[in-house]
Amino acid sequence: MARVHVYEGKQFFGERGLGMELELSYDRLGGRLRAMGDLKISYGRWGRPQALGLWPLEYDRLGGRLRRIGDLTVEYGRWGSRPKTFGTWDVECNWAGLPLRIGPYEVVHRGIGGKVRSIGPLSVSYDRLGSRPCRVEFPGHDTLPDDLGCVLFLVLHLQKERAKAAAAGSS
Repeated sequence: MARVHVYEGKQFFGERGLGMELELSYDRLGGRLRAMGDLKISYGRWGRPQALGLWPLEYDRLGGRLRRIGDLTVEYGRWGSRPKTFGTWDVECNWAGLPLRIGPYEVVHRGIGGKVRSIGPLSVSYDRLGSRPCRVEFPGHDTLPDDLGCVLFLVLHLQKERAKAAAAGSS
């Protein structure tokens, strides 16, 4: 059977059976993630995401670290750069601060740059240049659970923050 894609979180039929594909859309300049399928991301004055759909996003007083997604709190380790917990789930990171597991979801990265390849049952695809995620597939499901959507956003947010820090450190 030929694979037919329908974006915006609707169903697709493919070789792996019924599933879901989310398009990750960006602003006109391509720098800010604006939506994950139908879930819109709004931004505030300082260019930081302020809401993930209906869930407000909160940052620490210095404004650098994401502290909450709705009711889910992100706690950081002693040195403040690696998440330690997300809601009631533990977050396991490697020596470089890349999340390897968030609660029940394993996070797999590719290459030295640490770009996320999969989060639990989700697989992440990148644009032609391989610089930014453009699509997320969720085989065997037709809706994305809220907890998995929040984990997806958190992982993408942490990846973007690490890339910004690396770019600032190299200049």
